[in-house]
Amino acid sequence: MARFRRKSFSTFIGLVLLIFIVTVVLKSFTPEYSPFGSIFGLELFPNIKGPGKNDIQMLSNIDSVGAEALTKMNDIDSERVKNVEAALRQFPAPNYNIHAFYYTWYGNTQFDGKYIHWDHPLLPHWDSKVAAGYPRGRHSPPDDIGANFYPALGAYSSRDPSVIEAHMKQLRAGAIGVLAVSWYPPGMKDENGEPTDDIVPLILEAAHAYHVKVAFHIEPYKGRDEISMFNNVKYIIEKYGEHPAFYRHRTNTGKFLPLFYVYDSYLLNSEQWAKLLKHTKSSSIRDTPYDGIFIALLVEEKHKRDIVTAGFDGVYTYFATNGFSYGSTQRNWESIKTFCEDNNLLFIPSVGPGYIDTSIRPWNFQNTRNRINGKYYEMALSAALEAGADIISITSFNEWHEGTQIEMAIPKTSQTVYLDYLPHKPVVYLEVTRKWAAIFSNERKRWLE
Repeated sequence: MARFRRKSFSTFIGLVLLIFIVTVVLKSFTPEYSPFGSIFGLELFPNIKGPGKNDIQMLSNIDSVGAEALTKMNDIDSERVKNVEAALRQFPAPNYNIHAFYYTWYGNTQFDGKYIHWDHPLLPHWDSKVAAGYPRGRHSPPDDIGANFYPALGAYSSRDPSVIEAHMKQLRAGAIGVLAVSWYPPGMKDENGEPTDDIVPLILEAAHAYHVKVAFHIEPYKGRDEISMFNNVKYIIEKYGEHPAFYRHRTNTGKFLPLFYVYDSYLLNSEQWAKLLKHTKSSSIRDTPYDGIFIALLVEEKHKRDIVTAGFDGVYTYFATNGFSYGSTQRNWESIKTFCEDNNLLFIPSVGPGYIDTSIRPWNFQNTRNRINGKYYEMALSAALEAGADIISITSFNEWHEGTQIEMAIPKTSQTVYLDYLPHKPVVYLEVTRKWAAIFSNERKRWLE
């Protein structure tokens, strides 16, 4: 009997050990954070628990806050849409034959970690003897910026969504239908800035909300030739071409094609441009999905023949300084218009409110053009109209370094002396633009009758 008890006890001990071993083995197969807790429901591992009352309350609170935040976001979006719609009702209709050159190269510490372009260096004169008589160095924002006027929005960042929206409102206040954004290929930049192609989607979205269209002003980046231009246009159309704010111009044949301004197009010879722009060339962009309307910069009179040989679709004059170049001299515009008509080219003269760049080129007084309280701008707009412009381009919306901006500027008191729009209000050049956009629209209707 004692032997039986010892045997039974040994059997019992063995069974307990077996159960323990099986338990440990099974536990090893349970995921560390299994939603089912400990195996068999036993609290062998107290750190692995289901949600308690406090946890459930916390999750409930998070869900409540999340739902409230989502509701607020939807309310904000709805409110923004209402505000935009209300603003649109106050603006004149956009005139898509008025284009404004637009720059996205500005940055500040809040959005970019540093000031970009506002701290522009003072550029030396090419003659070292002349250069010796002028200061060197850089501007020091925000009170000292590389401009002769001071923006109403301050030393802003082109990446700031509120700035972009404010610009759209100003463009619409001036009845401007198209902004021509200064563009460099991805990863490339001007010598004083940073890459800006990633800002284009923000501009397109804001432009669409305000019924503004976006064209591209292709800058003369290093290595630009007919091959890289084909790739540039392909990239732009494939990435941005389906966006509703992407500008397409109606041709005489009824096609709607993208329009590209090509700055300093004369830097590439006409034979190279012809490889891209002539129908007869095997490398031509014509009659491909990437065909467009390509506008050359007309600087010297001799460039006219080169523009025709190259296969461009039109000319623009860019410079806001009357008399600076053959193309920007307003008394030449009627003969340029005749040349364009004879060669089936678009004529797009560029007008500006004035010119002053002595904040970055302190020696360049001879090219300054006084605004004369808006009269200089009105004379330029009148000259473009009288010459029979197909489109009027404005130099510029916000090229602050050269003092050609029509963007709102304010009086600024600091150690740096700034010009301003007084005695007029900051909106004066937008109002002048609005007035002439309406006149231009009426004249075009009369021409087409």
